[in-house]
Amino acid sequence: MNTERQLCSFRLGDLLLGLPVSCVQEVLRFQQMTRVPMACGAIAGLINLRGQIVTAVDLRQRFGLPARPAAAEPMNVVVRTADGIVSLLVDEIGDVLLVDDGSYEAPPATLRQPARSLIRGVHKLDARRLLLLLELDRVLAIDATAHEQAARRAGQPLGAG
Repeated sequence: MNTERQLCSFRLGDLLLGLPVSCVQEVLRFQQMTRVPMACGAIAGLINLRGQIVTAVDLRQRFGLPARPAAAEPMNVVVRTADGIVSLLVDEIGDVLLVDDGSYEAPPATLRQPARSLIRGVHKLDARRLLLLLELDRVLAIDATAHEQAARRAGQPLGAG
């Protein structure tokens, strides 16, 4: 028996990506960020989310895509993890989609790295569209030193740096 699940969708370039709604706290428009000196490229900075300092991860960098045009501001998908909340920077927020587990398949062999290692699987939405299901733990498995540096600097006043 197939079951259905709700996925929060968002765009990253030409890719349509999704995460289970249960791990998404909220989606937000662009938030001002404070850069973290000497952090790896995947750490875009820190945002102040109602008084809580949150690390922002640039998904374009994680997927090996070209940088976002300077005039295009990213959107934030704020996700809950075992270690707290993290913001994923995406190009555009999509809809909440109801998908059937029967439409789920393993990542296609034609999907290149690094995207292939960051995708859990694919849902066929129709003949022309695929929804790539993110493997959140792998997306957030950024160099441990960069995470530690970001956490140590989280006490910096926003706007510094």
